[in-house]
Amino acid sequence: MKKETVLAIIGVAIVLALVWLGFSKKREEGKKPAKPTVVVYVSEKRSFSEPILKDFERASGIEVRAVYDTEKTDGTSIVNRLITEKPHPKADVYWANEPVRAELLKQKGVLAPYASRECETIPASFKDRKHYWCGFSARVRLLVADANLSPVPDSIFAYTDPVFEGKGVIARPHILDITAAHMAALFVELGNDRAEAFMNAMHKNGVMMSPDTRESAELVAMGHAGFALVNSDDAVAQIRKGAKIKIIYPDQKKGQIGAFVVPNAVMMIKNAPHPENAKKLIDYLLSKETEAKLAKADCTLIPLHAGVLGPDELRPIDQIRIMDIDYAKIAKKMIEIQPFLHWWARM
Repeated sequence: MKKETVLAIIGVAIVLALVWLGFSKKREEGKKPAKPTVVVYVSEKRSFSEPILKDFERASGIEVRAVYDTEKTDGTSIVNRLITEKPHPKADVYWANEPVRAELLKQKGVLAPYASRECETIPASFKDRKHYWCGFSARVRLLVADANLSPVPDSIFAYTDPVFEGKGVIARPHILDITAAHMAALFVELGNDRAEAFMNAMHKNGVMMSPDTRESAELVAMGHAGFALVNSDDAVAQIRKGAKIKIIYPDQKKGQIGAFVVPNAVMMIKNAPHPENAKKLIDYLLSKETEAKLAKADCTLIPLHAGVLGPDELRPIDQIRIMDIDYAKIAKKMIEIQPFLHWWARM
């Protein structure tokens, strides 16, 4: 081959190489870096939780991929999904609307500990000592009573008082819901025999049952029942609608057991795909800023951080006599008493 031909071929090759390098460089420059992501499973109602997650997304630049549970399954589908996915986790964070699910998942080895700085000032009663979950933004279990009811019940044990025969309504306890957790807490507090006797006495005293706490509050507001044990957000919702009802914090006197308080809970999943982003989301959910937003939202949750203003209609957490609670014991007890609760709800 002639020298001139070889040089020509080399020249063409160089030109083509430069063109290809330029094209490749432009293509690489045109590529956007992958957006940071966090995957969160959520049992708190979407109408309350989604705005908070959107705020985090805007503030952090981290894309939030959320999977929301439905009120119908009330957290059970999320819990089962997390257990099923344990060998190959898809979620980074779980936002539960109560901590009993957190304890169940901890016992199943689904969670990883994370000591968030934002959790340090949360009262010890509302967090796991080994940092597997932390509570925030709580509901308290209240009695609501018809404004004309006299006398007024001041304890959950009013359900068995002959004075209130046929006047009380309670939500039917379902697996992993807040009413079931409350009943499990009574079993822990009273012992199995006394707790079963109390629940059976409720039936003998003519207790009515409703599908959920929201409907229980509505029955009182409409005058179809004298009083009900409900979540604080259900009570406030009826008051804001103009219902003539009273809010009563149960068992607040010396020697009484106190009110059952149910915080939201957030936790990191073991072997989370995006652990650093998970920590940032957990910090955000546990912040005073988030608690202030959830206090002002329609869910009217009670802040657990000192100095954060709560809903106008509800007492601050430090002004409530609180039931002595061990959520780990409650989680175990709730599973243990499921057959009894199932039988009791169908009596």
